[in-house]
Amino acid sequence: MRELGRPALAKTSSRRPAASAHVLQRPAYRQAMASADWAEAMARELLEEALPRRWAHTQGVAATARTLSGILGDDTDLIVAAAWLHGIGYSPAIAVTGFHPLDGARHLRDMEQASALLCCLVAHHSCAMNEAAERGLAGELAREFPPPPDDLADALTYGDMTTGPDGQDMIVEQRVGEILARYGPDHLVSRAIIPPVL
Repeated sequence: MRELGRPALAKTSSRRPAASAHVLQRPAYRQAMASADWAEAMARELLEEALPRRWAHTQGVAATARTLSGILGDDTDLIVAAAWLHGIGYSPAIAVTGFHPLDGARHLRDMEQASALLCCLVAHHSCAMNEAAERGLAGELAREFPPPPDDLADALTYGDMTTGPDGQDMIVEQRVGEILARYGPDHLVSRAIIPPVL
């Protein structure tokens, strides 16, 4: 089984003041929650009211991830958690760079002490490195978050790229078409998504 939850002790990020010497104890309420349950609660808090359409998409991606349990086995909870969290970087409460995979992964690492693998899945979901390059953020993304194992990244990308913006099931070609229509063919998101997916 791969790394699922947050560590019991984690080094405090330089982005916020330390509560104690150099470690923070994970709050007890999180210790009792499964990773996917914790992720769902966090995504709900960050997206449901602020970005209801993103929340609908997120619910659909998590539902798709759950259907992969027969393939994922012990990694199911990890991928379902990543599915819940893949779009939290859109939340105005945590957005910094405007690049949601990086903003979401940094929030998970720095503020939630989430596992490194979960952070890397969020950081690299759906060919994020291509968009990072378009935004001039590829170096930062690569330095801070190494790519996750291909099989896990593929499972998360499958969920994201087969779920429409309102949570509906879509085939990949429909999803890419929807993205191109929403952003326009010359937008950096469109340029980033076309080569790897089609």
